Amino acid sequence: MDVEFVYDERLKISLPRFHTAWDELEEIRQAQILRMWEEIRGNIPERIKELEELINEKNAALSEEMNFEHSCLLNTEIAELASIINDLWIWFRLNPSLSKG
Repeated sequence: MDVEFVYDERLKISLPRFHTAWDELEEIRQAQILRMWEEIRGNIPERIKELEELINEKNAALSEEMNFEHSCLLNTEIAELASIINDLWIWFRLNPSLSKG
C-alpha cells in the first residue's frame, strides 16, 4: 500500500500516511489520493466551526466560574481545542498537486 488514510482521534478526521514518496507515485494514483484528500479537506471548516462553538461555550462557563481549580481546567480545555483548530488549519492549507512526470 502506497498511501493510507488513518483516522486521527484528536482531530476527528482521516490523515494521509505515505509509504511511498509522492513523486514516486503514478499520476493516476496521485489523482485518486487528491480526490480522497479533497473530500476529507472539505469537512475541515465544519469541524473547526464545531470546535469554535465548544470554545465559546467553555469561555461562557469560564466567565461565570468561581472555583479556581475548575477555571484552570476550563482554560486547559480551551487551549487544547485551540490547538486542535490550529492543527486543522495547517492540514486544510495542505494542497498538494500532481507531479508533472
